[in-house]
This record gives sequence, structure tokens and C-alpha cells, in this order.
Amino acid sequence: MGSIYDHSEIYDLMEDENRYNAYKKHWEHLFEGRTIKTMLDISIGSGSVTLPVLDLGMSLCGSDLSENMLKSCEKKISDKGFSAELKIADFRDLSCWGGRKFDVVASTGNALAYVSNDDVRHVLEEMDKHVEKGGYIYIDTRNWDKILKERNRFYLYDPFFVNGDRVNFLQVWDYNPDGSMTFNLLYTFEKDLKIYKKEKFEEHYNPLPKSLILDKLSALGYTDIHLFGFPSYAPKRPFEDTEWYTILAKKN
Repeated sequence: MGSIYDHSEIYDLMEDENRYNAYKKHWEHLFEGRTIKTMLDISIGSGSVTLPVLDLGMSLCGSDLSENMLKSCEKKISDKGFSAELKIADFRDLSCWGGRKFDVVASTGNALAYVSNDDVRHVLEEMDKHVEKGGYIYIDTRNWDKILKERNRFYLYDPFFVNGDRVNFLQVWDYNPDGSMTFNLLYTFEKDLKIYKKEKFEEHYNPLPKSLILDKLSALGYTDIHLFGFPSYAPKRPFEDTEWYTILAKKN
């Protein structure tokens, strides 16, 4: 099975104006009272999470390992009449950005769990190199602590419609002996009450505990560390009940 990131046209099926505005509200709430003009997203993908910051007057740069996703991101930016600098890069090596620094360096879309926990520590060091003094590291991620505690196997999304066709999306989670996880992504497409197409993808993750992120940020000298739900404006819930969460940490 291939990766969903080789198929941005399917990855982006759930994107619409409501989701775009929800992400925009997320950034507005998160950055309220903070002076932020420049952002680098090191896992920008097709841009679904980060592009709304352009509407807020911010300058955006982004990198990603998937050329296919970056092409989709570039088109979305152009269609909205904006511009942004995009580069192909593995976030374990951000040397493509030279010595440039940004008000926010972000990793969006649960991307950090794609690499080993040891690699995550290194990625945070790479991110830190590009954060302005007084700037921020931003991370959003699944709540892997919750996943490993509950060990659910199925994760269902509400059906949605594209051009009148119903799309059903189901994830089936396998817990591997080495501690990693395999997410099986199953899409079915319905028309006239019949399934006329199926798509299957497979993604591999390394569950990422919250404590690892917080401990490494503290070791790097980040003391003003805030946790939010995702989106950030969602009503506050106990961490153990949160499926996704956001970390915003300020550099001294």
C-alpha cells in the first residue's frame, strides 16, 4: 500500500471553507497578544493547517519531504493570490534554510511521530536553530499518551460529500511488537447508494509522549510553555480526554 502523501487530491478531500476558517480562528486565538510576523512550517504538506496565517498578514515559509504535497500547497497559495517560499526537505535537516530565523517555527499535522523518538529530540534542536530570540516553537500532534492507554483499533470520521458523492473514511490501527503503529487508511466512495471506488493507504508512526517534547523544550531553554487543545479555541478539557493538542513554547 502506498502513502496518502503521494495522493494530495485524496488527502485534501475534507478541505473546505469551514475547515479553512476554523484553522484561521485557531491561529488568531493562539497568537493573540503575541508579536508574530514570520513563520516557518517544517512539515507544511499541502498547507491545509498553515496557509490561513497568510490571511492574518504573516509571512510564511514551508518545507516538506513530499514534492507532491508541496505542489498542491503552491497551487493553493497561488489561487489565493499570495506567495510563500517552499522547499523540499526532511525536517531532520533544516540546513536548506541557512541561518534564517523566524518568529515561529512550526511542525504541523502530527508529523513528528513519523520519525523515532530520538530523531524528534534532534528535530527540536533543528527547529530551535531557526527561532528568533523571543520567538516560538509550535507543535500540533495526536495525543499518543491517550492512544497507548486506550489502545482503540478503529478511528472513524463522519462521512462527507464531494460533488454529491459520499466519502467514508476509516482508520484501522495496528499496534506493532516494536512499539510502533501502523495506520491503515480506508476510503470508500459512494454514488447512488453503491460503492464505486476504494482507496487504501498505510502510514507508520512512532508514538510520541508529551513528556518527551516538554522535557526537550525545557532542556533547550524554553520556559514559557503552553498546552492547548486542537484547535486552540476549543473548550478546555483534561489532557487525557484530548485527541489532539497544541504546544506553543517561547524562546528566552
